[in-house]
Amino acid sequence: MEIKKAAMAGTLESSDAQVTVEPGQGGIELSIESSVIHQFGRQIKATVLETLDRLDVKDAKVTVVDKGALDCTLKARVECAVYRSNDIVENLPWGGAIR
Repeated sequence: MEIKKAAMAGTLESSDAQVTVEPGQGGIELSIESSVIHQFGRQIKATVLETLDRLDVKDAKVTVVDKGALDCTLKARVECAVYRSNDIVENLPWGGAIR
């Protein structure tokens, strides 16, 4: 799936994450900010990249501001931001593309 425009999902509340996607310039450019980056940084990165791969996103700039979100929350925020970037608002395949 192509990232057509900048879009955001999530909040900066505790136990959530704010994910922003923008059109890329060749490949995935991932930026992660988290207070638990030293403990969970690799898992956050893996979850975000896996979700983008399952959505077939190959070219994007992705920024994650994590406030202690669980993996399921990260997946949902990435999925929502990607759909919003494509103006997909009806017949959303929630959970269908992400397992």
